[in-house]
Parts: sequence; structure tokens; C-alpha cells
Amino acid sequence: MLQDITISKITTKPTSLNEKIEQYLHEIFEKELNAKGSILVSYTPFVIKKIAAYLSGRIKMPASIGIAGETASGKSTITMDLIDTIESFATEFNIDNAITRVNTDDYYYDRSEMVKAAGSFSEFAKNYDLDVPQALELELMHKHIKELLSGKETYLPKYDMSGTAIRHDNYILAKPSKIIISEGLFTLTEKVKDAFDFKIYVEIDENIKKERFYVRAKERDLGDSADIIYKNANEKADVYIKPCKRQADIVLSGSADRIKYKNFLNKIISVIQELYYQED
Repeated sequence: MLQDITISKITTKPTSLNEKIEQYLHEIFEKELNAKGSILVSYTPFVIKKIAAYLSGRIKMPASIGIAGETASGKSTITMDLIDTIESFATEFNIDNAITRVNTDDYYYDRSEMVKAAGSFSEFAKNYDLDVPQALELELMHKHIKELLSGKETYLPKYDMSGTAIRHDNYILAKPSKIIISEGLFTLTEKVKDAFDFKIYVEIDENIKKERFYVRAKERDLGDSADIIYKNANEKADVYIKPCKRQADIVLSGSADRIKYKNFLNKIISVIQELYYQED
């Protein structure tokens, strides 16, 4: 059973610690890929080498992770579950500055005056396209991620998703950490994708996506503009978002059981625990 395998038990001819970790990760990924209800849709062989290089210490720089997918694909939920799992591990072993989140949605341009002029966000959304990369200041996001990776503190913006279209600049002080993670519709598009060491795409079934979207539309009081927004989101996803899947290191299922994401990540974290945090 895979859960009984540890780094120290792998003895089948790897010539270095890095190769041992690669072998262990390969077994984890393959078992998950072939499991019923797997969180994995696909992955590239090279991503195993990249993860192993970080875990073995061959790469000592912070790592950046970008997660993209269509609207209501589950990317934000997956991201928060990953953050929660990593922070729990960091708390247990007194690891400072383990992970920092940079939310792509916070880089939407401030359009609050346009919302006021339209009378409501739903009216504004009928004539302003939020489902294109040009609606966000991705160059600024790229700059902030690079600053964090270089060890600099930086102030991030905060976008009000309640329907005001207000963006508060220099709102959140972000500290450099071992992992920088970001998610959003356009996280892996042209102006920002090269800021990420690891690129993840979340795939979702159309029926599940639609159901989630309309629940969210009701929460955001989109009213009769919801149908127009959903149709436009799907059309623009074909142009801007779905092509990102081709360059992803890992493709995840947005409909998998949430606990499986945490279980999978904990198996990878167990490598760190065994290598660096075992009791004498």
C-alpha cells in the first residue's frame, strides 16, 4: 500500500536523494491518477522532477503556484484547502512564512464610478466585460509576485466583490514566504503566467459549473443579468481560459471530493516531514 511507503524504504536503485523523492512522488501521482474519483486529470512527468528539486533542497528559492480555471470550477476552494493544509503543517512544526496568497480577482480595475452611473452592478455588468484579461491589471500582479519571490514585502490590492467594483490599492501587506499561491480566471494568461513555477488548471463538468454559477449569481444579486454573464463567461473561456490547460503542469478535477485534495497534499508533505522533521 502506498501509504506504507516512505522515502527511507525506497531501495530500487535511485542514486540520489532527489531521485528517491522523484520515485516516491511518481508512485503517489500514479496511484491517485488511477483512483476512483481522482483529483488528478493529468500531469506532466517534468512536474515530478520540479517538485522533487524543491523538496530535496536542490532548488532553495521560494516556489510560486498559479491555479486557473473557468468560472465556478472550484479553483478558489481548492486553493483555500491547499493553504489550510500547508498552514496546519507549518503550525505543527513551527515553520514561519510558509505560504502567501495573491488573489487574481483583486486585480480587477476599479470601475466603481461606472457602477454608480449604471445604477447597479447588474446593469453595469450588462455593458462591461469582466470575463476578459483586459479587465484586470495583470502586469501589477506579475510585479507583486516577483517582488515576493525576491524576498520583498509588498502591499496588495483588494477588490470588493459585493457589487461596488471598488478596488482598494495598497490594502494588504503581503510578506515573502516559501510558497506564493494565486488563483483566478486569468492566472495563467499571457501577462502573468511566467511568474509561476508550477501551473495548475482546474477542469469542471459543465452541469456542475452551471449550478455553482447560479448559486453565486444569486449571492451577488446579479438578477436578470446572470444569464447574459454566464453566456459571455463561457464564450470568453473558450478564447482566454481553456487554452491555458495546454500549458498546465497539473490538471485537477474541480468536482472531486474536497478531502481528497488535502489527503493528496498531505502525502507530498509527508516527504518534507520525513526528510527534515523526524525526531531523533
